[in-house]
Amino acid sequence: MKAMAWRLCDGAPQTVSPEAAVEPCEGLSWVHLEGSDQSIPDWLRDTAKLPSIVIGALTATETRPRCEPMEEGAIVNLRGLAANPEEAADSLASVRMYVTRGRVVSVSRVTLSALPAVQAKMEEGKLNDPGDLVTAIAVAITKLLDPDVAALGDSLDACEIELDARDSWRFRRAVSAARRTAIDYRRFVQPQRDALERLAGLEVGWLDASDRQHIAEAGDRFARMTEELESIRERAALMHDQLTDMRAELLDTRSLLVAVVALIFLPLTFVTGLLGMNVAGIPYADEPWAFSAVVGICVLMAAGLGGYFIRAHWFRR
Repeated sequence: MKAMAWRLCDGAPQTVSPEAAVEPCEGLSWVHLEGSDQSIPDWLRDTAKLPSIVIGALTATETRPRCEPMEEGAIVNLRGLAANPEEAADSLASVRMYVTRGRVVSVSRVTLSALPAVQAKMEEGKLNDPGDLVTAIAVAITKLLDPDVAALGDSLDACEIELDARDSWRFRRAVSAARRTAIDYRRFVQPQRDALERLAGLEVGWLDASDRQHIAEAGDRFARMTEELESIRERAALMHDQLTDMRAELLDTRSLLVAVVALIFLPLTFVTGLLGMNVAGIPYADEPWAFSAVVGICVLMAAGLGGYFIRAHWFRR
């Protein structure tokens, strides 16, 4: 278990031990625990003295973004980009917070990319109460996730510009990756917007008007991201269908070309096969000009058939 704690009660903020930050104060006391071992629920029960229902919510294996009034505070679960994505079980890692007046206890299984910026604000004394802290975490998550969602849209824009059926395998991989990421993100971004909207409407004393305004703004950004992710998913599905159609059209064109070549050579094969039989009575077999005449006839037949197919627009793509 990795534990960090800060207190801002009287004067400048201080980095303290988790045990010293257990008691709430008039300003802000924040304890952040990181890891997935049994020591975290033990610490929450024995040292922080949290109710079992709160401990279960903070240490649950599977969580979704939510905001629920619980005991004398509220449970707030948010999702953001992990600092080390390979350590996260899902596309977005979770941070679970139990917020009461004067105290925030947060738990995450892996390090979130947004937390270092929030910790820096705490150490600079820019966060004065639990509402400021929860707002800072929500805003930091949106600032980091927004460019990532925009990059997904840009990757589809690039695919649309360069779309080519002859290189469909590369485009299919790029489109499938963008669609898969958009689906994974949307699974958490949609409920996160709902959680922030509910948080902004909670009747609690540790949220002031400024906090509610910033939380509502973060919720609005998540709403826009949800719409963008939905658009990316639909565009990716359409591009996949378009690539399938282009690939089928390319295969049809190549199959038609093979068929035309076969039709041209079919009568030529018949003539050469007929004259190539090893039987007596082949006309002009002893004439010196016979071979040139047969070659000329074959060339004329091939040219005539090719001209017919061209006039019939069989080669038009």
